Amino acid sequence: MDTIPGMEHLSRHPLRAPGKRGAIVRPGFAPRTQGFSLIEVLVSIVVLAFGMLGAVGLQVSALQVSREAKLQSSALLMARELAEMMRGNKKVGVAATNNPYLGAYSTPLAATSASYCLGVSGSGCGTGATGPGAVGSAEMTEWLARVDAELPGARVTVCLDDAPYDAQGRPQWNCTATGGNGIIVIKMGWTRASTDKTLTGSAALERTTDTASRPSLIVPVTPGNTGT
Repeated sequence: MDTIPGMEHLSRHPLRAPGKRGAIVRPGFAPRTQGFSLIEVLVSIVVLAFGMLGAVGLQVSALQVSREAKLQSSALLMARELAEMMRGNKKVGVAATNNPYLGAYSTPLAATSASYCLGVSGSGCGTGATGPGAVGSAEMTEWLARVDAELPGARVTVCLDDAPYDAQGRPQWNCTATGGNGIIVIKMGWTRASTDKTLTGSAALERTTDTASRPSLIVPVTPGNTGT
C-alpha cells in the first residue's frame, strides 16, 4: 500500500487518544464521544416531574391529616373541660331540668341566656338558689365563645340521651331520653374534609349544617361522687 512521504511511521505505530489511557486511534478514525441524547434528557425530566408531584400530594395529605388531628384534640379537651364544669356545679349541672348547660347550639355559638357575671368587671353570680344557675350560664357563655373561635362551623348539643348512636353504631345528633332518664352527653361537630377524595371544591367539605351530618365527638358526663 502506498504511503504519504514522511507519514510512514503512522502506519506502523497507531496513535493513542489524548486523555484516555490505552485508547488507540487509527489513522482516519475520530474518537467516539459519550453522552446523553435529547430524548433521554426529556424522559428523565418527565420522570422527575412525576416524582415531585407525588411528593407534593403526600405533603398536602399530611398537612390535612395534621389539621384534622389538631381539631379533634382541641374538641376533646374542650368537651372534657365542660364535663368538669358541670360536675363541679352539680346542683344544676347534672339535673334533668333547669340546667343551663343543656341545649343545642349552632354557629355562631351563643348561650341561651348569656351571662358574664364571672368576668373581672362582673358583679358576681349571686348566692342561694340563683347562684349555681347563674354560674352555669356564665360558664356556658364563655365556653361556647371559645369553641366557636377554635372549631370552624362548630355545632354543639348537650342533652340527656338514651341512644347517642343509631342501630348501625353511628353517632347521631338527635337526643332520645325518655322521662328524664339517660345520661348527659356532649356532642360536637365541625366542618371537616370529606374522606371521599374524588370530591372537589365545596363538595369536598362535610359541614354540620348538612342533612346527613353526624357528630364528630361524643363525650358522656358522669355525675361523679354524691357529695354536694
